[in-house]
This record gives sequence, C-alpha cells and structure tokens, in this order.
Amino acid sequence: MEYTLIDNEARKRYEFQIGEHTPLIEYIRTTDKIYLTHTEVPEALSGQGIGTALIGAALRDIEAKGLTLVPLCPFVALYLKRNPEWKRLVLKGINIA
Repeated sequence: MEYTLIDNEARKRYEFQIGEHTPLIEYIRTTDKIYLTHTEVPEALSGQGIGTALIGAALRDIEAKGLTLVPLCPFVALYLKRNPEWKRLVLKGINIA
C-alpha cells in the first residue's frame, strides 16, 4: 500500500496519516543534518510493514533535501543494516553494525 509522507516541521517529525492513526519518526534538524531519534507505530498497525515504509519514505525525502543522516533510532539503524544502499546518506564515521 502507498502512503503519503508528511514532514510535520512544527512537531519535528515525519508522519503517515492512516485513518485515526499516526505512525511517526521524530527528528532533530540542523542546516545540513537530520538526526532520526525515535520511530513509533501505533499498536493497531503493528506488523504491517508501516514502520519500514515510513523509514523508506523519510530517507527518500532526506536524500531529496540533500541532508546528511545521523540515525539515533535503533529501528532506523536496523533498516539501514538491512538496506545498505541507504548508508550513503549517513554521516561519515558512523558505523551501522
């Protein structure tokens, strides 16, 4: 299923709006870097791949904006480990084991 990514700058998070639910990735942004700090998927949507889809959409947006990624969220780090092609966005010197 295709979801529309919302960059909710006022709340400093990426979101999907799915019915009454809002899966999200919280971030801290500087001029040229974005720190993804926390991913949250409501229990009602758990196990449907929505968190993975949200991270993928956020990474595409980060790349389009020319930002450098600092993945502080363990779920984002796991996504990067499983999808190493996205490591090109990660700040040099950060090791995704």
